[in-house]
Amino acid sequence: MTKPEVLEIPREDLESLLERVRPSLPEEDFRKLKAVVEGLELLTELIADKDTTIRDLRKLLFPLVTEKTREVLERAGLSDKPKPAAEDRKKPKKPKKPGHGRNGADAYSGATRVEVPHGQLTAGDHCPGCEKGRVYVQQDPRVLVRIAGQAPLTATVYELERLRCNLCGEVFTAPTPEGVGEEKYEDTAAAMIAQLKYGSGMPF
Repeated sequence: MTKPEVLEIPREDLESLLERVRPSLPEEDFRKLKAVVEGLELLTELIADKDTTIRDLRKLLFPLVTEKTREVLERAGLSDKPKPAAEDRKKPKKPKKPGHGRNGADAYSGATRVEVPHGQLTAGDHCPGCEKGRVYVQQDPRVLVRIAGQAPLTATVYELERLRCNLCGEVFTAPTPEGVGEEKYEDTAAAMIAQLKYGSGMPF
């Protein structure tokens, strides 16, 4: 799959281009084209905003089915809910166990957070991989959670800065700080958890 050509087009040029092609298109086609251009512009602005999350983009691109849409489908004899297979209708479904036994970084709300800059690269530098593009900061850093055994446990979340080349797409991550091991749970944390569980009767 070939990579698309990246062009930086000012908003004024896009509006001028739309006005030039408007006479040659039916009104409905022009309305669709204008919506595509405005949607792409909005999407680009959201992606450039560091506060935009993947969830925000999903809500924008894949909105939930509204009551109005559901009513239209029902009047047409359709349903927005998938029909269960014959076997699924016969067999009662077993309730799924909540969670998967792992906690993400967001679960440690009281943890100390340490932002780790890349050290060798900053936004705008030439890509050391392809040596043609320039790197830019990724919205989501690589996250490392390290838990130590202290009264009773403390967690530190390291946010390793990530930069990505705008041409070749290679990602460069800040190195792990010195002294931070590879294991999520330190030996002190394992000992403290065992003491709390089997010595004090606390749940995991």
